[in-house]
Amino acid sequence: MNLLNKKLIPVAIIGSLLLFAVLIKMNPPEAPQRRAFAGPQMVVEVKPVEVQNYQVQLQSYGTVQPRTRSVLVAQVGGQIVSVNENVRNGGFFEKGDILGRIDPRDYEADVRISEASLADAKQALAEAEARSQQAVEDWDRLGNAGEPSALVLRVPQLEAANARVMSAESALQKANLDLDRTKITAPFAGRVLKKLVDVGQVVSANTKLAEVYATDVIEIRLPIRNRDLGFIELPESYRYTDAEENVDTEVIIRSQLIGSEVWIARLVRTEGAIDESARQLHVIAQIDDPFGRMNEGRSPLKIGQYVTAEIAGNELSEVLVIPNNAIYQGSYVYTVEEGVLRRKNIVIAWQNDNDAIIQSGLAHGDQLVITPLGQVTSGIQVSIEGESRMNAGGPRGTRPAGDGERKADESGGGAGQ
Repeated sequence: MNLLNKKLIPVAIIGSLLLFAVLIKMNPPEAPQRRAFAGPQMVVEVKPVEVQNYQVQLQSYGTVQPRTRSVLVAQVGGQIVSVNENVRNGGFFEKGDILGRIDPRDYEADVRISEASLADAKQALAEAEARSQQAVEDWDRLGNAGEPSALVLRVPQLEAANARVMSAESALQKANLDLDRTKITAPFAGRVLKKLVDVGQVVSANTKLAEVYATDVIEIRLPIRNRDLGFIELPESYRYTDAEENVDTEVIIRSQLIGSEVWIARLVRTEGAIDESARQLHVIAQIDDPFGRMNEGRSPLKIGQYVTAEIAGNELSEVLVIPNNAIYQGSYVYTVEEGVLRRKNIVIAWQNDNDAIIQSGLAHGDQLVITPLGQVTSGIQVSIEGESRMNAGGPRGTRPAGDGERKADESGGGAGQ
C-alpha cells in the first residue's frame, strides 16, 4: 500500500500542474493597459511675430567733460592783494568779472615813467621839426640853386626824433597793458575747478592761479559699438555749416548720482579716428546751458560724472522685432506650429538690452514662444495659453518650467542674450 501511494502521489501532482498550465494557456490573464496620453504636455504663452517700423535706440556711456577748460595764469609778477570771493573750488563767475588783483604800484610807476619819456620825445621832435624848417628857410634866403639835400634839411634828425616818439608811445602802451594785467579778468562765464593761489602770495609771470571751465556747454564722449555704426547717422560730413546744425541727433542722458535725473543732449561731432585702446569710434554729445534756469530742480552736473546715454538711431521700416528674453543662447527661439513646439535657428541683425531685430529664421505670423522654458525638446505637443482654457473638458496640460528651472537651464546652456 505504501509503495502504491508513493507512485500515485507524484503522478497526481504532475497531472495537476499540466492541467493548470492548459487552463492558463486557454484563458490567459488580461493585464489592465494605461491609455496613451495624446494631449499636450505643457501650456505656453505665444506672441505673433509681426513686421513693424522700429526706432533704433543705441546705448552708450561716458563722463561729463567741459568743452572749454583753461588754467588762469599771471601775465605779470607781484603780490596778490585781493581775490574774488567766488574764486573757490566750485564757485561760479561771469565773463569780465575781476577774479583777483596783483599789487599795481610798480606798474603805475612804470606808466608815469613812460608818460615822461613820451613827453621828452615829443619835445625833441618839436625841436627837430623847427630846425628842419629853419634849414629850408636858410637855403632859400641864401639863394642857393637846386634842391637842398636831406642832410642839409636835417631830415635824418627829424626821422630819429619821430622814431623816439613812437618808441615812447609803445612803451607807454605796454606799461598801461601791464597795469591792466594786474587785474585778473574772467575770459568767459564759468566755474572754478581748483584754486591755486591766495591773498599775500607773491607770483611771477606765468604762475598758475586757478583751473576753470566754461559753463555755457558741457560735452560727453560716447563710444559707439562697431555693430551699431550701420544704424545711426553720424554728424561728420564736411559740408555741415552752422545753419545746418538742426540735423543733430537727440541724446537722452541719464544719471544716478543723486536719484534718477534726465538731460537732453545732441550729437554735434564725430571723432576723426578710432580710439586705439577701445578700438571703437567715439561721438561727442553736447548739453547747452547745463546750469541755466531751465535746469532748476536738478543737481548740477559734475565734471567727471558718469552717465548713460540713449542715442536716437535710424528708423527702420518693415522689420521683425522680438523680445530678447525669447532668445536662447543668442541663436535660436521656440515657436508653436499646429500644437507642436518647434526650435528655429535665427540670425540677429541688431540687438539692444530689450529687443532684437531678426535678419533671418523667422517670418511674419510665426507664433513665438515667450514663456521661459527649461530643458525641453523640439517636437513635443503644447497648448497655447488662453486657447487651452476655451477647450472645456479636454485634458489639462502642465505648466512649463518656472524661473528656477530656466536659470538652471541657462547655467547649463540656456537662454542667452
